[in-house]
Amino acid sequence: MNNQIKSLIEQVSSLLKGGNAHVTLEQAVADLPAEYRGKRPDGLPYSVWELVEHMRLAQADILDFSTNANYETWNWPDDYWPADAAPASEEEWQNSLTQIKEDRDKYIALISDPEVDLYTPFKHGSGQNLLREALLIADHNSYHVGQIIVVRRLLGQWG
Repeated sequence: MNNQIKSLIEQVSSLLKGGNAHVTLEQAVADLPAEYRGKRPDGLPYSVWELVEHMRLAQADILDFSTNANYETWNWPDDYWPADAAPASEEEWQNSLTQIKEDRDKYIALISDPEVDLYTPFKHGSGQNLLREALLIADHNSYHVGQIIVVRRLLGQWG
């Protein structure tokens, strides 16, 4: 692996982890009381839980798409959003956050593998490749982290 590719992977990995120009997901959800996780502020159609779980589901789908030649397309929007506004339990909340981190780390390991080609389109896709999907995860997650902060501000639970 040449130095340019190593540098690119380091930069993309940093982007996936977040925290460069904005807070990380971990910071965005830190110290949020359980009773606020499922509250939807007036005028917004989602809660912090719905955003977190949506991030988990979308990222899991992208990881599957990127690693599974037999990938089957999910149904939008039903397969990408939770059915409930609040997690059923503390365990469900923690499991979702853990899975987001674990899948992110799996993606970083995937793009860091010196045997993979970041640029070759997937045979089962329509031009997507590992680099594009890594950037998609980073973009999607940073967008929703910003929304989490907005929800928390509107609920009086930020800053």
